[in-house]
Amino acid sequence: MNRFDDAGKLLLRLTVGILLLMHGLFKLANGIESITALVLAQGWPAWLAFGVFIGEIIAPSLIIIGVLTRAGALVIVFNMGLAIYLAHASQILSLTKTGGWALELQGLFLMGALVVALLGAGRFSLGGSHGRLN
Repeated sequence: MNRFDDAGKLLLRLTVGILLLMHGLFKLANGIESITALVLAQGWPAWLAFGVFIGEIIAPSLIIIGVLTRAGALVIVFNMGLAIYLAHASQILSLTKTGGWALELQGLFLMGALVVALLGAGRFSLGGSHGRLN
């Protein structure tokens, strides 16, 4: 193991967690009406829209502090998969005006969380590097 592995895990956790948490806090402050509309359009119950707070506030907080890190990261993977399905499915094969993938941000959150789930928290975490959920 490289002596910088745990520092890399910390940096990845903080990056994914803080950036996604900011999206969740915005939704907490401004409401989730647009998400509720997407959920209702699928014929699902409106209360499912509140799951965004689990995926964008609770799960990122867990990976930031390094407690139940793998579980929190998998919740983010699920959350981002649903976000892509509900709000961005038509953009999966699209590019931006500058040639980037239209879903760069969503893809980065999804894959970053998947990497966190595979690597775990590392020793720079409240949960420590031991434990299968961390």
